Amino acid sequence: MHPTRTRAVVAIGWLLFWVLMVSVAVQDYVRDGGTAIWQPLVWESSSMVTATVLVLLQHRASARFNHLLATPWRWFAIQALWLPVYWIAFVPLAFGLRHAAYALAGAQYQHEPWLDTFFYESLRITVFAGMFTLIRFGILSYHELLEEKLRAEKSRTLMRQAQLQRLTQQMQPHFLFNALNTVSSLMRSDVDKADATLIQLAEVLRATLDAGEQPETTLAAELRLVRAYAREMEERFAGRVALEWDIAEDALVCNVPVMSVQPLLENVFKHTVELRRQPTGIVVRALCQHGRLLVSVTDDGGVLPADLDSGTGLRNLRQRLAVLYGDSAVLTLEQLAPAGVRAEMRLPCAC
Repeated sequence: MHPTRTRAVVAIGWLLFWVLMVSVAVQDYVRDGGTAIWQPLVWESSSMVTATVLVLLQHRASARFNHLLATPWRWFAIQALWLPVYWIAFVPLAFGLRHAAYALAGAQYQHEPWLDTFFYESLRITVFAGMFTLIRFGILSYHELLEEKLRAEKSRTLMRQAQLQRLTQQMQPHFLFNALNTVSSLMRSDVDKADATLIQLAEVLRATLDAGEQPETTLAAELRLVRAYAREMEERFAGRVALEWDIAEDALVCNVPVMSVQPLLENVFKHTVELRRQPTGIVVRALCQHGRLLVSVTDDGGVLPADLDSGTGLRNLRQRLAVLYGDSAVLTLEQLAPAGVRAEMRLPCAC
């Protein structure tokens, strides 16, 4: 609960408590045959004003010791030092107000002898101060617990953001390194194709920059990057790859990690297309199903490697999925028969 709201609730509770005290005092007075209703109002109002002043003073003066809440006995010891203040100040202030109110009304306030009054009222105010201190301890402890949870959550968020930034920064040089290797190999065999590949690489880098430093982007934005990368690779492996896109319209608004589909496609080119002379068919598919986004990249000639996560791209992607979604996201690789590999990513999406 927000501190301002808590103060409002406490203030309302405080007023209701004194309304109850006044009501009880008036009922007792009337039951005893009294007719001057203003008198019990003066008694309880003077007690309320005095108690409110003392409680506020205690609250303000002892607020600097709130760091001792973790060791309650020390915190309560500090609060106990205020009991003599209540004993000394309550009776003179409250009863002084009563005498003044009675004098203004042309009457005289009668009470027990001062020694008896001091003893009786000191016992009452001790019980009252103890009850207030216990309630205050509960409220402060509750707020401290909430603040501790908030600090822990902020710390986890900052750590997660730092981890995602590290993983994303790691992914981008890896991709650029592979792309430059492609251009380098083409420079020796086909300069025109190398030039076209560089243009496609520029489009990919522009799409990467457009994604910014956010850990997530829409599938539509991610596919712009993937399509630019695919055109680059189609230039390099002309005649050896046939790409098909099967993208559901409602899936485009779903969020995916930045550069998450591209590593799946890159794996096909690296582990299948590069190693085969015959054409390789690749299908990139995305659809919504039962509140989840399914993104898959399937080829018709790949073979699963012995170590599925040996590559930087897949290992990096698994780590990012775990940080962003925990157990809600799944990345699987499946060997197809008679040949081919399907890489499928399942993410939460309200679609």
